[in-house]
Amino acid sequence: MAPLRRMATAVCQAVRRNYAVSAPEQLDRCQEAALKENCIVVDEDDRAVGHATKRECHRVDARGALVLHRAFSVFLFNSREELLLQKRSSHKITFPSCYTNACCSHPLFDIPAEREEEAALGVRLAARRRLQHELGVSPDDVPVDSLRYLTRIHYRAEMDGGWGEHEIDYVLILHRDVTLDPNPEEVSDVLYVDRGGLDALVSAGEEPLSPWFRLIAQSHLRSWWDNLHQLDRYQDHETIHRF
Repeated sequence: MAPLRRMATAVCQAVRRNYAVSAPEQLDRCQEAALKENCIVVDEDDRAVGHATKRECHRVDARGALVLHRAFSVFLFNSREELLLQKRSSHKITFPSCYTNACCSHPLFDIPAEREEEAALGVRLAARRRLQHELGVSPDDVPVDSLRYLTRIHYRAEMDGGWGEHEIDYVLILHRDVTLDPNPEEVSDVLYVDRGGLDALVSAGEEPLSPWFRLIAQSHLRSWWDNLHQLDRYQDHETIHRF
């Protein structure tokens, strides 16, 4: 398991510079297999309109378009109210070696329960599955009701090599202590940060951040973080925030 470490401001002065983000030249076998999974394709109002493989969803087509699909981002806070970050593996097809929130992925069309839209149940079930796959978090430690669905964001981001993301992303908050055992095919490092540590990471610009994490960190994250015990006031299931 990658060692957990507390981030201080100085860490941002010590990490290597890495600004250019490109897809790996050769795909890892695990990542190649994942490209065959089917995402849920949606319209701009998040209505399911079909399905497409992860490859189809994340490959920029000849017209420069990316398929809009459903996704989620888990923001995990421990009992000390520190935020868990992961560094995406260098094998990841989109935004490899970027720091991001605890877990980011997709509900799958191929798993019928993950298509359930009532109370975002399908998304939350998918989040439990991916927390286990990426971080080794047992589903027993993450009851479905512990994953708090706050709101949705719609964003689009491209990278070198003709890959990118175009997602309606469900924001899920998980506030509990968990045991981590990261999967090295997905995650190269994990760390908990306090507010100062996050501010240092974002402002220093010395390590790349995933575009969705940067957008959320620069907009809503601090308000949620300050109100972990009263998140009802930030729950908004009607608005899709456009970036």
